This record gives sequence, structure tokens and C-alpha cells, in this order.
Amino acid sequence: MTKAYSSIRERFDRVGVVLSGLCAAHCLASIAVLSAFGIGGEFLLAPEIHKWGLAIALVVAGVAIGWGAVQHRRAGPFVIAMTGLSFMGGALALPHGIEESVLTMIGVGLVSLGHVLNLRCSA
Repeated sequence: MTKAYSSIRERFDRVGVVLSGLCAAHCLASIAVLSAFGIGGEFLLAPEIHKWGLAIALVVAGVAIGWGAVQHRRAGPFVIAMTGLSFMGGALALPHGIEESVLTMIGVGLVSLGHVLNLRCSA
């Protein structure tokens, strides 16, 4: 039974890494498309996308990294991921622009690192 739970948690960590990558790609695509063509702003910069993205990231990271921290008893992955989620949340308070993108990119990088470390600590 423990192996099954571990497998589920590992999948959550992998989903978290993929979602972090998709978020980073969204940020970069938003900057590139808006700068190059000036189109798509109403979709790419919609506040709902960012709020839902953060909500999903909170759930996935909370389950995977929280669960991992209970199993392996190491705080590092949890602290790093929660710091990243804080950066992502802080980015929501800023108007769209380079500052928001930088905070978001730092945040998704830290969340992804937290998931990777969580996988390594559990191995």
C-alpha cells in the first residue's frame, strides 16, 4: 500500500514540474507574442488564467511536497516550493509587465526545483 501512495505522490511531483514549465512557457509566449504582434493580450494576460494557475500550483505542490515532507522528513523541498509559490502570488499583485513576469519565472523555477528535490529525497 505504501508503494502505491509513493507512486501517486511521485506523479504529483512530475505534474508539478510539467505545470511549472507550462507556466514559464506561457509567460515567455505572452511577452514574445505581445511584443512582436501586439495581439492576444485579452487571452494571454487574463487575470483568471493566472489566478487559476496559482490555485492549481498550490494544490499540486501542497499535496506532492507536503506529502513528501511527511515521508522523508526534509524541509528543503517544502521551503523552496513555498517560497516559489509566494513569488507567484506576489506577481498577481503587480500589473502585467516585466516585473510580474520576472517574479513569476522565479516562482515557477523555485516550485519546479522543490518538486525535483522532493523526488530525489524520496528515492
